Amino acid sequence: MSSGKKKNVWLKRFAWLAAVGILAIAVWCGTLYSIIVRFDGIPNSGTPVQADVGIVLGATLWNDKPSPGLQERLDHALTLYRQGAFKQFIVTGGLDDNGATLTEAAGMRNYLVLQGVPEADIALDTESRSTYENLLFAKAIMDKRQWKSAVIVTHRYHGSRAGSIAKQLGYSPVQVSVTDSKVLKLSYHKTREVLAYTKWLLDKARMSFG
Repeated sequence: MSSGKKKNVWLKRFAWLAAVGILAIAVWCGTLYSIIVRFDGIPNSGTPVQADVGIVLGATLWNDKPSPGLQERLDHALTLYRQGAFKQFIVTGGLDDNGATLTEAAGMRNYLVLQGVPEADIALDTESRSTYENLLFAKAIMDKRQWKSAVIVTHRYHGSRAGSIAKQLGYSPVQVSVTDSKVLKLSYHKTREVLAYTKWLLDKARMSFG
């Protein structure tokens, strides 16, 4: 076979492999996207069983106050709290890299106190920098205070991954209550969540086989 023909064969093989790879990525991303947008909470009814504590997953502060997106999470948690779903809060999140002078947790605590929640009912995780750390450090607070059950509060697009992480960390039962957003650019957050979910599944696999 001439060198020209060999080159054409290799180019065709490369093109075929590239097409298969692109298709596989598209199927993977489409599957995860479907899981993300169809998540309705755990349990699926959306009504959590009464728990010891509600864990509000952190997000950005603006000028040391909850951003509009984070306020949506806090307002959803307040609704559950007032309905009797839990009697204590854990708020999670460390110091942002955006010039904030308060941790996410401290800003969240301040907001809840202004809404009438006694400060004594709010425990803070001020060190976490990711969803995994949010739930890991919140679990440590629960263990220290002998709280056995929790409702995890976040946005819908974030709920499935949060539930998967909670299961990996030994939360039992796993309960995730989610809210939709009227203020976030969801096309951006859902796309970013596909990447974050992929990273989490790789990390989870390493934990399982490590």
